[in-house]
Amino acid sequence: MSAPIVHGGGITEAAARFGGRLEDWLDLSTGINPCPVAVPQVPERAWHRLPDRQTVDDARQAAARYYRTNGVLPLPVPGTQSVIQLLPRLMQFQQTYEAVLRPGLHGSVKPSANRRVAIFGPTYGEYARVLSAAGFAVDRVEDVDGVGAEHGLVVIVNPNNPTGRAFAPAELLAIAARQKAHGGLLLVDEAFGDLQPELSVAGHVRSEGNLIVFRSFGKFFGLAGLRLGFVVATEPVLQSFADWLGPWAVSGPALTISKALMQGDTKAIAAGILERHAGLGAALDGAGLTRIGGTGLFVLVEHARAALLQERLCEAHILTRKFDYAPTWLRIGLAPDAAGDRRLADALSRMEL
Repeated sequence: MSAPIVHGGGITEAAARFGGRLEDWLDLSTGINPCPVAVPQVPERAWHRLPDRQTVDDARQAAARYYRTNGVLPLPVPGTQSVIQLLPRLMQFQQTYEAVLRPGLHGSVKPSANRRVAIFGPTYGEYARVLSAAGFAVDRVEDVDGVGAEHGLVVIVNPNNPTGRAFAPAELLAIAARQKAHGGLLLVDEAFGDLQPELSVAGHVRSEGNLIVFRSFGKFFGLAGLRLGFVVATEPVLQSFADWLGPWAVSGPALTISKALMQGDTKAIAAGILERHAGLGAALDGAGLTRIGGTGLFVLVEHARAALLQERLCEAHILTRKFDYAPTWLRIGLAPDAAGDRRLADALSRMEL
């Protein structure tokens, strides 16, 4: 398999190179809410027993309301990364396409043609890495003109990481319709969609049939360590993922916590994130950095010497995210408080690049 994708994080490695205690670093390299919500109380039985059907169903019902899925019960999964690893299996059987596009049609499992995959990019590298390693030809496309009948799967992250590019639901549904015409699937990754629910197509999965939506739980709630995500899709696809993941793929505590938080006051969480985003924007603007994209949880800046800028910030024990495929880009996440904003602003003010 090809080399692993470089993600945000990596404080331990940064501290080993640039010094300082881990707790003294300001980690701005991720797109995760830096102010995690208070974890609700978890019943003791959730720690001592495998999750029962009621626990799973309660979490799925809460997710259906939170993600506005129009009656489809999302499947809880141990993080989006786990289901990305399963995409080659979804691509390998023609029966999957038949079941998705024409529910009720059953037949023998037949190997599908080795169809290509189109990924709207630049975006997460894991999709291309996993599918390429499984032998599928992957085309990185910029817009719908790059998608053709040869593509059995189209992947779009909406809003996108790291650019923040966003497609309106009508645009995505038009792509889904084109895919359906030649037996293809559309996967929309809405990992950063909590702050822009108007962009979500999760409520259209039932009517479209060939549409799959991935949602990430930990980013918005600031609980990435919970390793939890949800898949919204037709029942044949959900059943396939459930079979491949096996029983008890998500822990009882994770299911219990997600149910409570999705039923709670998410408006207050969103307001806090937007306040932190405004603080980051002010620090960047004060330093004269050019903002070219982002979402509520991070900002993408462009600088001719982005790699040097990142290194100088590391010397100040502030970690950001650079990109090997875009040497002038730097992604900067949110600080947990105004003191973090001031620390970033002060570090930038002392730099001569």
